[in-house]
Amino acid sequence: MAAGADVNGARSHPVGHCEGGEAPEPFCSCFDSDNSSGEFSEANQRVTGVIHVDTSKSNGIGKVGERPPQENGLQKHRTSLPAPMFTRSDFSVWSILKKCIGLELSKITMPIAFNEPLSFLQRITEYMEHVYLIHKASRQPQPLDRMQSVAAFAVSAVASQWERTGKPFNPLLGETYELIREDLGFRFISEQVSHHPPISAFYSEGLSQDFLFHGSIYPKLKFWGKSVEAEPRGTITLELLKHDEAYTWTNPTCCVHNVIIGKLWIEQYGTVEILNHRTGDKCVLHFRPCGLFGKELHKVEGHIQDRSKKKLFMIYGKWTECLWGIDPVAYESFKKQERRGDHLRKGRPMDNSSEKADGDVVDAVPEVQETVQVIPGSKLLWRVNTRPPNSAQMYNFTSFTVSLNELETGMEKILAPTDCRLRPDIRGMENGNMDLASQEKERLEEKQREARRERAKEEAEWQTRWFHQGSNPYTGTPDWLYTGGYFERDFSGCPDIY
Repeated sequence: MAAGADVNGARSHPVGHCEGGEAPEPFCSCFDSDNSSGEFSEANQRVTGVIHVDTSKSNGIGKVGERPPQENGLQKHRTSLPAPMFTRSDFSVWSILKKCIGLELSKITMPIAFNEPLSFLQRITEYMEHVYLIHKASRQPQPLDRMQSVAAFAVSAVASQWERTGKPFNPLLGETYELIREDLGFRFISEQVSHHPPISAFYSEGLSQDFLFHGSIYPKLKFWGKSVEAEPRGTITLELLKHDEAYTWTNPTCCVHNVIIGKLWIEQYGTVEILNHRTGDKCVLHFRPCGLFGKELHKVEGHIQDRSKKKLFMIYGKWTECLWGIDPVAYESFKKQERRGDHLRKGRPMDNSSEKADGDVVDAVPEVQETVQVIPGSKLLWRVNTRPPNSAQMYNFTSFTVSLNELETGMEKILAPTDCRLRPDIRGMENGNMDLASQEKERLEEKQREARRERAKEEAEWQTRWFHQGSNPYTGTPDWLYTGGYFERDFSGCPDIY
């Protein structure tokens, strides 16, 4: 790949900082579905997007070498991993977790067999898979329409977690990851700014100067005997620059069931409130817990309200499949008919691709219920991209995810030396060499511990490179803010973490 070429569809560049040790990230990562809409798909965005960028300037690098083969002017990315997923059937997580019930898991080191070959920084980057929704929001003249697209983006950002039961590698202190996707119109950087507690900061911007997307994530993981719960901490901020608007929210809680025995399954639950700080409009989304017999599994329901709390728009769907919206009057009318039993059909089904999961486990895996029933007159806000046919052999990665750790010839010359793609343990696991991956993981963690001991001896504080502590400009809460300068590509002061 040309030095300066992308790893995901346009130019991609990494960002990272590290200082070893394993602070667990959420076990879960995302989903799978065969529902793909031509109107809303990533592929369609590539064709219809009106993003014109001088790439030699926007990426902060010169044109070196030749770009890899491209189709329709877009760089091709890999469609599979170098080696299939490693079986976890011979490992017992119970031997690790039995002493941790009710405890926070950030200091527990897990066997590499329970990982997936990505850093948590790369998993955060998966928020951007459906970035076309941000571009769409920016083009909308009305604030209600913009909020609809922002809400769809917030839900889509957690969709890749469906059936992703592998644990991402904990970033080393100072580790970074960068990604530039000219075809999708954004560039993204992240840095591990704290190890205990583990905090990952990220910043993304539209290549056509239409948005900024940033935040800091520090999930609290707890083990409850049969499940691991990841409670999100940290504010996510989206700024639509052309409208002088900022939206803030936090993600729902993710829970992985049956980590000891049985079939692993994931649910997300909690209330997500998205606030438009300029208009006062708010979107309230309820991620439903599984409930009795799994009737509520994966459901998302909510509404958009104005400053006076008047409901303007109703939203419903599943975070694993799609999101729909409708006028409140039509929604309430349909619900009344439903309660009376007047309707013979519950709207038109979106698809019939239901699967049934094994129920013979400790925490019974809920049967997948009927797919989303669409109320007549509803508007499609978002639909998930189809996963690759070999996804089950690739840790249930989406097509977008498969390309995140791709390292083509010449890339190491332009990446920061702290970038996730250069981590030898993740690279070893991706290549199917589990022994090497495990050895490298232990070596990196010990190197990180030694660096921490040296700093303590010299009474030196760790200095972050690309982010600094401050207050969120809209909520006033503590946050990590992008300092700037990464894409100027002066990496002379980066730490040696690998």
